[in-house]
Amino acid sequence: MWLKPEEVLLKNALKLWVTEKSNDYFVLQRRRGYGEDSGGLTGLLVGTLDTVLDSTAKVAPFRIIHQTPDSQVYWNIACGASLEEISQHWDWLQQNITRTLSVFDSGEDITSFVQGKIRGLIAEEGTSASDEEDPERFREAVLRFERLFGLPQREKLVTYFSCSYWRGRVPNQGWIYLSTNFLCFYSYMLGNEVKLVYPWDEVSRLERTSSVLLAESIRVCVRGEDHFFSMLLRLQQTYVIMQQLADYAIVRFFDKETFNAEHPLANPLHITQRALEIHARNQSFRAFFRLPQEENLCEVYESFLWVPFCHVNTLGKICVSENYLCFASQDGSQCHLIIPLWEVFSVELPDHNSRALTVCLRGKRALRFSEVRDFERLASTIRRKCGTAGSPQHFISNPDEEGVMVGQSQAVSTEALMNVFHPHDAENLDPKMLKERMKEQSWQIHFAEYGRGTGMFCTKKTRDLIVRGVPETLRGELWMLFSGAVHDMASHPGYYGRLLEECMGSSSLACDEIERDLHRSLPEHPAFQSDTGISALRRVLTAYAHRNPKIGYCQAMNILTSVLLLYAKEEEAFWLLVAVCERMLPDYFNRRIIGALVDQAVFEELIREHLTQLTEHMTDLSFFSSVSLSWFLTLFISVLPIESAVNVVDCFFYDGIKAILQLGLAVLDYNMDNLLCCHDDAEAVTVLNRFFDSVTNKDSPLPVTVQHASATANDKSIQKVDISNLIKEAYEKYGDIRTEEVEKMRKRNKLYVIQTLEDTTKQNVLRVVAQDVKFSAAQLDELYMLFKRQHFVSCYWSVCSPALQNHDPSLPYLDQYQLDQSQFSSLFNLLQPWTTHTHARSLARSAFRLLDKNGDGLVNFKEFICGLDILNNRSFTEKLKFLFKLHLQPDSAEDGVIRKCPERGHAKVDLQEYLKQWQEDLQRREENIKDLPRINQVQFIGLTKTLYGVFHGDEEEESLYRAVARVTSLLLRMEEVGRKLQESSPQKMPQNTPTSTAQPETSPTLPTSPETETLTEGEGNQPDSPVSQQETAPSHSDITPTSTSRPSTPTSSPTGTSSPVLDTPTDTPSSPSTLRDGDWSFSFEQILASLLNEPSVVRFFERAIDTDSLIAHARKNQLKDAH
Repeated sequence: MWLKPEEVLLKNALKLWVTEKSNDYFVLQRRRGYGEDSGGLTGLLVGTLDTVLDSTAKVAPFRIIHQTPDSQVYWNIACGASLEEISQHWDWLQQNITRTLSVFDSGEDITSFVQGKIRGLIAEEGTSASDEEDPERFREAVLRFERLFGLPQREKLVTYFSCSYWRGRVPNQGWIYLSTNFLCFYSYMLGNEVKLVYPWDEVSRLERTSSVLLAESIRVCVRGEDHFFSMLLRLQQTYVIMQQLADYAIVRFFDKETFNAEHPLANPLHITQRALEIHARNQSFRAFFRLPQEENLCEVYESFLWVPFCHVNTLGKICVSENYLCFASQDGSQCHLIIPLWEVFSVELPDHNSRALTVCLRGKRALRFSEVRDFERLASTIRRKCGTAGSPQHFISNPDEEGVMVGQSQAVSTEALMNVFHPHDAENLDPKMLKERMKEQSWQIHFAEYGRGTGMFCTKKTRDLIVRGVPETLRGELWMLFSGAVHDMASHPGYYGRLLEECMGSSSLACDEIERDLHRSLPEHPAFQSDTGISALRRVLTAYAHRNPKIGYCQAMNILTSVLLLYAKEEEAFWLLVAVCERMLPDYFNRRIIGALVDQAVFEELIREHLTQLTEHMTDLSFFSSVSLSWFLTLFISVLPIESAVNVVDCFFYDGIKAILQLGLAVLDYNMDNLLCCHDDAEAVTVLNRFFDSVTNKDSPLPVTVQHASATANDKSIQKVDISNLIKEAYEKYGDIRTEEVEKMRKRNKLYVIQTLEDTTKQNVLRVVAQDVKFSAAQLDELYMLFKRQHFVSCYWSVCSPALQNHDPSLPYLDQYQLDQSQFSSLFNLLQPWTTHTHARSLARSAFRLLDKNGDGLVNFKEFICGLDILNNRSFTEKLKFLFKLHLQPDSAEDGVIRKCPERGHAKVDLQEYLKQWQEDLQRREENIKDLPRINQVQFIGLTKTLYGVFHGDEEEESLYRAVARVTSLLLRMEEVGRKLQESSPQKMPQNTPTSTAQPETSPTLPTSPETETLTEGEGNQPDSPVSQQETAPSHSDITPTSTSRPSTPTSSPTGTSSPVLDTPTDTPSSPSTLRDGDWSFSFEQILASLLNEPSVVRFFERAIDTDSLIAHARKNQLKDAH
């Protein structure tokens, strides 16, 4: 065990220890009296001393001490009761510590690092895997986590580990904290503090790596920067949890097609390590056995299963879910089977000695399990679940039933289209038909030995039969079985019919797209040249779009569904489509085809690993990703003749995506020589197209009229390739690719694919915005990340955040991320250059209304950054105009209400409207200050209060307040003179008709700042002072408060006088009327001209803004502001 480092002054004190192993930094010692010399006199004396001097705590016979070459002081760091135990500690030190210590310059640094690492290991050994096991220790860690990183208390700490973070070539020993939304690390050694906080949604790479310096570490890439964490006692466990948390964030924030309110981890406040483990285990269980999403792994038992066809017991695991009993071998026989619990009618315990039980099934079948550790509990579980498992109303439909089943409103085909258009001819003696019957006979023999239907044993022999090709008559049944669609259909009787009734007559974008593609689906096949096939295809696609509106309809679904309808009945084809879209090819059929892009990245990895010649010849493998995209989306149906493509689909339903990857590698391998001779991508595409045209299925029994006629069919010079041989070669060469490895590669590449798509979005947005603002490219990048993070901040701790609903990848790039009023206000206050304090809230609210051009209650990045650009980079006139326009915005009862339709991304796109808006943007001219409406008295008061708030805290605050007082006084006098002139000539109409609000004849008092009032009262003995005279001007009897104006709340000034509080809203409401004769208003030109005469005001607004500091401040406080 590891020990708290204790100083040992003499390495061989009293000659009690013998050195077994040593290096420059560590020594493994054995205590005399143990091992080889235990029988000698010295050994007896040492044993006596140990017994007499410390009878309650016997000294461990082995220990490891730490030393440095330039020190005589040693540190005891580990002990063990056996050589085997202490050797494990020694090996760990050799692999993880020894090579690292060479980077330190001094012995003190080495000793400090070793001590910190050992203390961390000790603490981690005492740390439980979950807070339920050791709540006190975990509670302490939670308090440290909250104190160190300043995150909101709602942030849930999942677990923590001791580790080292590498900054350059020097490790920093500390603790890594893994929470629901963040990866955090903290270290403090010798005055050097390291603190990292990274959101999971910004992680682009997460993988285990090793190097010469680092034995093994975890690499985390965030925004293009690599971070390495090593020396973890539980490295694999840490890596798995990190992967689960990163995947959870990616699915929740970016991949919403697969995430909904029913997700097991929907509530981020309830995420625990145990919940993550259970979720991952359930996912693996369902994926392996192809079970419905409702199934969860309840119990697991290790046992032997008697396999009757080979007369042996095979070792494996029994997995029990709510409705299924499953078994998978672990001895390499690749045997597995699935038993629906409604098929079980009894469980017997024949032999207690062998801990065996027999499960009796309907159809006179029985399964015998032996050596089950808790066999009585398993028997009880099966008996209990047999009574609760729902018995399906249909499994395999009667082949003799009618071809069309008429429901209440829809006619549903109950016959595969191939049987309708090409019925099986039993009397045909064609050689191809004879070979087809031989295949059927082979499968009948297989069914007799291994069973048929859901209880069939799947073994290596099953795969061999699949590779050789499935008979036409059995294809639909086997597709249903191997895909797991048979279980979905059995557990949802009548579901398809109800869907058709619900979606009948509905109209949506998906329906329009389906209608457009119906006649593009296998147009050469007679089944889809008739209304029978087209109608069935329409019903299946429409029903699925109605079932899963998040996916709706995507191109390639029509091609796949067409093939499914050829060999399966209509309802079966629907459930096969469900299995493909939601389980076997997750994320393929969505707006960004994320799943297909992930598998392209996996395909590239496999090319680098297995086809090194091709990798060396083509440095950029992205070509293969682009050319193979259709292979994956359509399972080779779009590039191969239909009679050959169905053989690929056979393998896909049995082996999943692994079969497509294998075949892709085989295709490239087969064309290796030709591809190596290509000079550009066009030549490579031509090579592959010619190859696919040469692929045939010599055993296909389909009529010539159905088979696809390739362009090279009559070209004798082109060598034909049989699809069966190609598939067989793929399995022989690349069959060792394991499904588990493919899934790991999928998880690893998904982060990268998502972040690549996000980077593309960012680049497109910045390219559009950069031409309109004066921020640098680096500043724009940082501001975009702050904007995006602000969008997610409110999502981190909410189950159904409106912000998540507003994120729609199908929208134009600029509108994919938008902020509502609350989110906008938080970020705006962090980045705006003036410290307005209590006035900030109303200022941000007015800015939001001004920047929300289309009035939808959301602001996109371009709108946000243009407003911020005015405040940071524009001239005095532009900034003043922005503040002026803020106060022209009327209050609304619906402020902050999002008025966009939730399904806006799924609605029809009005291209005419887009073109019109684009043309208006091009023709938009610079706004002339003469076009601005006049500001009324209430709005002007709000503007002056905003200016007071903007100037608050500035080093020239006093002179700025005086300037505002002078300007307001001057403007009022000008207005008073103008009104008197108007009264003297009543017959003359005013040139400008004000558009501000109607008020009584008296006007409200203008605000004065606390400093202004202090100055005025202090100068009371100097009545001739110009400042005093000007500042007392607003108290004229003509501008006393009115009953309709919003009164200012008085607050105490330093001299005891009263002054208005600065948090009075700037957006004072106004009535939609015209001014009465006694009211006054100002134009923007008047206010601008007056303020231009105040150098301190001009100097304040023209002052350069340190944008980088504002960005750094916002980045530091953005999460704190979310408290």
